[in-house]
Amino acid sequence: MIPALAAGPAVVPSVRAAAAAPISGALNILLVGIDPRNAHTAPLADSIIVAHVPADRSGAFLFSIPRDLVVPIPAFAESGSTAQRTKINAAMALGSRVGDREYRPAQGYQLLARTVAELTGIPRFDAGAILDFGGFTRLVDELGGLSVVVDQTVVSEHRKPDGTPRDRLSECPGHDDCHRPYTGPQKVYPTSDRPVPFTGWEALDYVRQRYGLPHSDYDRQRHQRQFVKALAKKLKRTVLTSPGRLPRLTGALGDSLTFVGGGHGLAGWAAHLDALHLSRMTTIGLPGSALFEDGVYRGEQFPAAVHDFFAAVAADRVAEFLLSHPAAVSIDAG
Repeated sequence: MIPALAAGPAVVPSVRAAAAAPISGALNILLVGIDPRNAHTAPLADSIIVAHVPADRSGAFLFSIPRDLVVPIPAFAESGSTAQRTKINAAMALGSRVGDREYRPAQGYQLLARTVAELTGIPRFDAGAILDFGGFTRLVDELGGLSVVVDQTVVSEHRKPDGTPRDRLSECPGHDDCHRPYTGPQKVYPTSDRPVPFTGWEALDYVRQRYGLPHSDYDRQRHQRQFVKALAKKLKRTVLTSPGRLPRLTGALGDSLTFVGGGHGLAGWAAHLDALHLSRMTTIGLPGSALFEDGVYRGEQFPAAVHDFFAAVAADRVAEFLLSHPAAVSIDAG
């Protein structure tokens, strides 16, 4: 979900000023994947990725914010949410509430963006996108699939080998009744040394998995970044080179995709970033660890060194930071 992907009929005001400012200087873009379920269920941010594009347009840097990171979430008058300290993926849900039983992800994005900005020190987000699970599946299929190297064997918690949902345990009829409520045969994605083709449902299934992986959600975050990078390359190769394809693609996604463009539409962003060298896109893993309080697991936490990385992002000095602090973060392969 890079700016080229950020499109669709649903548009909300940017975190930037309401008047459209020129697309210039270093850019920071917030990309959010959500599982909406329905309009009466609070959406959680299943994937949170920041894309930083340097002012010299020499490439791009992508890094993930763990969805279980414990952070201060500020008060948000639009939804009536009070300030609290909890997992960051809750910011989308807390900010989305409209009335008693209605939720609007576009509104929740504003609170999530504010929370991520306060966490990282990034002064503003110039653009952003929200894409739900169904939209991600359709996007991959509309592009004719994606190919990604599978860097570790992944066993699906949710799907059978034919793509149908796995059966639920009889004692777990509801969504939150059990920690791992499924049973029966599982789809397996074996390790490969060359790119493997994925259909839409396979891509979504793959980037959702964390159970059974040695680093759990941190492995999942890496897989999500790998797919974002593959998406960006294929969008540029097959869509941005053909002006007629972009409206058809966004039309197919419909309300599954919400774009926040700082007063600029998709065409403006696509044209501005068309010359960006996606071969120079660097995806970055940030270190984290479990946070226990009073012997109870509360979520994840960052070491202090991560804030030095955030300072480099805010100052548009990421490349220099990576050279001078090679052990502070991890660079994804590929």
